[in-house]
Amino acid sequence: MTIFSKIIAGEIPSYKIAEDPKFFAFLDIFPLREGHTLIVPKLEVDKFFDVPDDYLGSMLIFAKPIAQAIEKAFDCNRCGISVVGLEVPHAHMHLIPIDSADDLNFTRPKLKLSPEQLSAARDKILRALTL
Repeated sequence: MTIFSKIIAGEIPSYKIAEDPKFFAFLDIFPLREGHTLIVPKLEVDKFFDVPDDYLGSMLIFAKPIAQAIEKAFDCNRCGISVVGLEVPHAHMHLIPIDSADDLNFTRPKLKLSPEQLSAARDKILRALTL
Protein backbone atom coordinates (compact mmCIF):
# COMPACT_ATOMS: atom_id res chain seq x y z
CA MET A 1 0.00 0.00 0.00
CA THR A 2 1.50 3.36 -1.03
CA ILE A 3 1.57 6.43 1.19
CA PHE A 4 -1.13 7.91 -1.07
CA SER A 5 -3.39 4.88 -0.55
CA LYS A 6 -2.89 5.32 3.21
CA ILE A 7 -3.84 9.01 2.91
CA ILE A 8 -6.94 8.12 0.87
CA ALA A 9 -7.91 5.48 3.47
CA GLY A 10 -7.53 8.06 6.26
CA GLU A 11 -4.65 6.17 7.89
CA ILE A 12 -2.40 9.21 7.40
CA PRO A 13 -3.86 12.69 7.91
CA SER A 14 -3.96 15.10 4.99
CA TYR A 15 -5.10 18.58 4.02
CA LYS A 16 -7.98 17.31 1.88
CA ILE A 17 -9.32 19.50 -0.89
CA ALA A 18 -11.84 17.22 -2.64
CA GLU A 19 -12.86 13.62 -3.16
CA ASP A 20 -15.16 11.60 -5.39
CA PRO A 21 -15.50 7.84 -5.98
CA LYS A 22 -12.41 7.74 -8.26
CA PHE A 23 -10.09 10.54 -7.04
CA PHE A 24 -8.70 12.28 -3.99
CA ALA A 25 -7.14 15.77 -3.91
CA PHE A 26 -4.97 17.07 -1.09
CA LEU A 27 -2.20 19.57 -0.46
CA ASP A 28 1.39 18.53 -0.97
CA ILE A 29 2.98 18.96 2.47
CA PHE A 30 6.33 19.70 0.79
CA PRO A 31 5.09 22.14 -1.86
CA LEU A 32 6.96 24.02 -4.55
CA ARG A 33 4.55 26.91 -3.95
CA GLU A 34 1.78 27.55 -1.45
CA GLY A 35 -1.39 25.86 -2.73
CA HIS A 36 0.46 22.99 -4.46
CA THR A 37 -2.20 20.25 -4.69
CA LEU A 38 -1.99 16.58 -5.64
CA ILE A 39 -4.70 14.78 -7.61
CA VAL A 40 -4.52 11.04 -7.00
CA PRO A 41 -6.62 8.20 -8.40
CA LYS A 42 -7.96 5.90 -5.70
CA LEU A 43 -6.89 3.05 -7.94
CA GLU A 44 -3.31 2.20 -6.97
CA VAL A 45 -1.30 2.29 -10.20
CA ASP A 46 2.39 3.21 -10.32
CA LYS A 47 2.83 4.94 -13.69
CA PHE A 48 0.51 7.70 -14.88
CA PHE A 49 0.06 6.27 -18.36
CA ASP A 50 -0.80 2.85 -16.92
CA VAL A 51 -3.92 4.39 -15.37
CA PRO A 52 -7.00 3.01 -17.20
CA ASP A 53 -8.28 5.19 -20.04
CA ASP A 54 -11.63 5.84 -18.36
CA TYR A 55 -9.74 7.40 -15.43
CA LEU A 56 -7.42 9.68 -17.42
CA GLY A 57 -10.09 11.96 -18.89
CA SER A 58 -12.08 11.92 -15.66
CA MET A 59 -8.97 12.95 -13.74
CA LEU A 60 -8.70 16.21 -15.67
CA ILE A 61 -12.40 16.91 -15.25
CA PHE A 62 -12.07 16.29 -11.48
CA ALA A 63 -9.00 18.58 -11.37
CA LYS A 64 -10.51 21.46 -13.39
CA PRO A 65 -12.55 23.19 -10.63
CA ILE A 66 -9.68 22.70 -8.19
CA ALA A 67 -7.24 24.34 -10.63
CA GLN A 68 -9.67 27.23 -11.11
CA ALA A 69 -9.98 27.61 -7.33
CA ILE A 70 -6.18 27.64 -6.97
CA GLU A 71 -6.00 30.48 -9.52
CA LYS A 72 -8.59 32.45 -7.53
CA ALA A 73 -7.03 31.70 -4.13
CA PHE A 74 -3.39 32.56 -4.85
CA ASP A 75 -1.61 35.42 -6.56
CA CYS A 76 -0.43 33.65 -9.71
CA ASN A 77 -0.54 33.88 -13.48
CA ARG A 78 -2.23 30.46 -13.76
CA CYS A 79 -2.42 26.98 -12.31
CA GLY A 80 0.25 24.77 -13.83
CA ILE A 81 0.00 21.02 -14.14
CA SER A 82 2.80 18.50 -13.94
CA VAL A 83 3.15 14.74 -13.92
CA VAL A 84 6.49 13.55 -12.60
CA GLY A 85 5.81 10.36 -10.67
CA LEU A 86 9.26 9.59 -9.30
CA GLU A 87 8.84 10.16 -5.55
CA VAL A 88 5.76 7.99 -4.87
CA PRO A 89 4.91 4.83 -6.86
CA HIS A 90 1.26 5.88 -7.24
CA ALA A 91 0.11 7.83 -10.30
CA HIS A 92 -0.68 11.47 -9.55
CA MET A 93 -0.68 14.96 -10.99
CA HIS A 94 0.47 18.21 -9.43
CA LEU A 95 -1.56 21.43 -9.61
CA ILE A 96 0.66 24.38 -8.75
CA PRO A 97 0.03 28.13 -8.82
CA ILE A 98 2.67 29.48 -11.20
CA ASP A 99 3.99 32.70 -12.66
CA SER A 100 6.66 31.08 -14.85
CA ALA A 101 7.72 27.64 -16.05
CA ASP A 102 10.47 27.67 -13.42
CA ASP A 103 7.76 27.42 -10.74
CA LEU A 104 7.31 23.81 -11.95
CA ASN A 105 11.00 22.98 -11.43
CA PHE A 106 11.01 20.00 -9.08
CA THR A 107 14.77 20.26 -8.50
CA ARG A 108 14.20 23.47 -6.51
CA PRO A 109 14.03 23.28 -2.72
CA LYS A 110 10.55 22.59 -1.37
CA LEU A 111 8.82 25.02 0.99
CA LYS A 112 8.63 24.19 4.67
CA LEU A 113 5.16 25.33 5.71
CA SER A 114 3.74 25.03 9.20
CA PRO A 115 0.52 23.10 9.84
CA GLU A 116 -1.19 26.48 10.27
CA GLN A 117 0.07 27.68 6.88
CA LEU A 118 -1.06 24.44 5.21
CA SER A 119 -4.50 24.70 6.84
CA ALA A 120 -4.77 28.31 5.68
CA ALA A 121 -3.82 27.33 2.11
CA ARG A 122 -6.40 24.53 2.13
CA ASP A 123 -9.07 26.90 3.45
CA LYS A 124 -8.28 29.47 0.72
CA ILE A 125 -8.74 26.82 -1.97
CA LEU A 126 -11.93 25.47 -0.38
CA ARG A 127 -13.45 28.97 -0.17
CA ALA A 128 -12.64 29.59 -3.85
CA LEU A 129 -13.94 26.12 -4.77
CA THR A 130 -17.37 26.79 -3.32
CA LEU A 131 -17.89 30.21 -4.92
